[in-house]
Amino acid sequence: MSSQPNVCLHLLAPALLLFSVVSPLHAAPWLPLGPDGGDARRMASDQRDHTHLYLGAANGWIYESHNSGAAWKRLARVGKRDDLVIDSIVVDAGDPKHLTVGAWVIDRPDGGLFTSHDGGLTWLNQPEMRGQSIRALAASVSDPKILIAGTLKGVFRSVDGGSHWRPISPPDSTEIHEVESVAIDPVDPNIIYAGTWHLPWKTTDAGEHWQNIKNGIIDDSDVFSIIIDPAKPQTVYASACSGIYKSEDAGLLFHKVQGIPSTARRTRVLLQDPHHSDIVFAGTTEGLFRSVDAGKTWVRTTGPEIIVNDVSVDSADSNHVILATDRGGILVSEDAGNTFHSSNPGFSSRQITALLRDRKLPATIYVGVVNDKEWGGVFQSDDGGLNWTQRSTGLAGKDVFSLGQAPDGTLLAGTIHGLFRLDKDAHLWSQVDDGAKAPVGAATPHADSRTRPAVPVGRNKFAKRNLSASGKSTREKEADQAAQKPAPSFQTKTNNADKNSVTATRGRAGASQRIAMPAAAKSRYLDGGVYAIEATDHIVIASTSVGLRTSADNGLTWSPAGSAEDTAEWRYLAAAGQNVVAASSHTVHLSADAGATWSSLKLPESLTVVSAVTIEPSGALWIGGREGVFTSSDAGATWSTPKNLFINSVNSIFFDTAASRVTVTTGGASSVVFNVQLPGKEVTYTDAGWNLRFARPVAGHLVAATLFDGIVVQPAILASAGAQPALSPQAAVPQPRSSASKE
Repeated sequence: MSSQPNVCLHLLAPALLLFSVVSPLHAAPWLPLGPDGGDARRMASDQRDHTHLYLGAANGWIYESHNSGAAWKRLARVGKRDDLVIDSIVVDAGDPKHLTVGAWVIDRPDGGLFTSHDGGLTWLNQPEMRGQSIRALAASVSDPKILIAGTLKGVFRSVDGGSHWRPISPPDSTEIHEVESVAIDPVDPNIIYAGTWHLPWKTTDAGEHWQNIKNGIIDDSDVFSIIIDPAKPQTVYASACSGIYKSEDAGLLFHKVQGIPSTARRTRVLLQDPHHSDIVFAGTTEGLFRSVDAGKTWVRTTGPEIIVNDVSVDSADSNHVILATDRGGILVSEDAGNTFHSSNPGFSSRQITALLRDRKLPATIYVGVVNDKEWGGVFQSDDGGLNWTQRSTGLAGKDVFSLGQAPDGTLLAGTIHGLFRLDKDAHLWSQVDDGAKAPVGAATPHADSRTRPAVPVGRNKFAKRNLSASGKSTREKEADQAAQKPAPSFQTKTNNADKNSVTATRGRAGASQRIAMPAAAKSRYLDGGVYAIEATDHIVIASTSVGLRTSADNGLTWSPAGSAEDTAEWRYLAAAGQNVVAASSHTVHLSADAGATWSSLKLPESLTVVSAVTIEPSGALWIGGREGVFTSSDAGATWSTPKNLFINSVNSIFFDTAASRVTVTTGGASSVVFNVQLPGKEVTYTDAGWNLRFARPVAGHLVAATLFDGIVVQPAILASAGAQPALSPQAAVPQPRSSASKE
């Protein structure tokens, strides 16, 4: 998938010029530059300007578009947290700068309701709803000051535009809680519908009394979405885990809608065309369905691999339909939903777990992505991160945890189920042979819990949404189903509800597809996790969950690495010249002959768990962990901490050969990148403004991987006031000033 230059970069160009006369650089914001796409959750439009849209993501970010979703820019991270799922957005009909959003957290009953009065730039945490897991939010059409929120605790109501809230569902109710959807009658705001993880409910007196409206609905149905026909309020649609239902008597009796496959019955969202009430869209876990006869018949208009979280129809043009999807980001249609194309410039919600700088092309970098299935894999940029192309064909949707490059330029990708190879001029990844495995025909062992990736991928934002009372995740099943689907097809067209007959090209280079492997050869493929890949002048080394592996033929075949003892988790690896260091969480081994022989080293006494390693060409070692950074110049006989580098929770250490410096990042709330200039070990640091997994030098500037927001790039210092923003091999790097100084 190719992305256009991030619109934010052009907006920041005048600001970057100011830094050209300032040296060194002071706290300049690092630029988010993709790869575009990821998990998009919820959209809302400005009723005064149909081209103005807001978008909520699964990492706490709010985005906006002023061109009907053609491009996006970041506004702010709500609550300044990265664990908030923004599934509800309300734009005040009278004041489009007044926004209210509801948020929840995947792995615990947390979240909140947040308000903004400046168009999403700044946010306040509403105190009465603080910490509530907000699953649904709606504003009354007849009285926009009335808002209804659905939370895990029940139903709440505001009559002053969200300034104050009170519960309107019985506090001791054993049924009206875990509210996933709400709807307000377009004529009478006292009539409210609430869908729970069990069944739907209704009140006609603003919550004084409630009645169960389950007649016709299968018991124990999670109700994901409820919509009311604005022209005929007696007509109510409800979607549940058991299917779609329709009532023509205001919920007294529901009839199950037919025509949608049972495998796609988990309908996330329902939406009526604002100009044609008989046209109804159903966004499901297996694509978008559309009915033109008020739900009597349905046609799927996308491929089944697309998980739809939200649907928006332009109030001025019914042909303009937008989807917010899992993994694929934003999809846009200009023909009423018949075909879709990607529309993600400026929107990036990716988890980057690996970054590789090309050996010969200084501005070319590759990144590995997790949790995005066929939408993820490997992305390549040839201009330092400005534009990206997906290169994942053959990976079959596998998460990529490590990247490497053989001496001849061959790319290598490590996954949780083996190692893959991409020849220099090829377009297809192929799984490599593992010489340490059993003979052909032997059974292939399966990875167990010990082969979990070392990379801290954090919350799986793409696999969960609705946790039932027993803790069972319905999104887990959906994500598993999606993983079995073929590569995403943006443009699909079908003539009936059961057949997607025409699938056009995906619109991105290197679209993923499943590769059929010969059954007899499967037993020789490494079926463990590959956590790191390093190359010397002639040898490639990989750290895996089943031992160290080396290759002398540019990654084509592999064998056990010398005399290094096998451990269940070789997670960390670094090489400089012939010196190689490999580590598990509690052991470190050193090789001075490119992996032919190894010696075990003694760890620093105060270090409990290894989380990062690197090595200098001289053989000097660097090890990081929760207790900080430690260095040794005598093969681990003694260890010390560099002066002015007293930090903790180290998650990455990298030796930059070109600049002869070591770059260090830490986990937790820190956003600081530390640079240690060698040989004097003078420490400088810069605040990236983002929580980082790691930082790497690329073409004269630093590139870093955030936790959930893709790649960010350090702004380059410009050579002159008239220069253009440069992310090129000629871009200058801030020079160290003094020990423990700030860049």
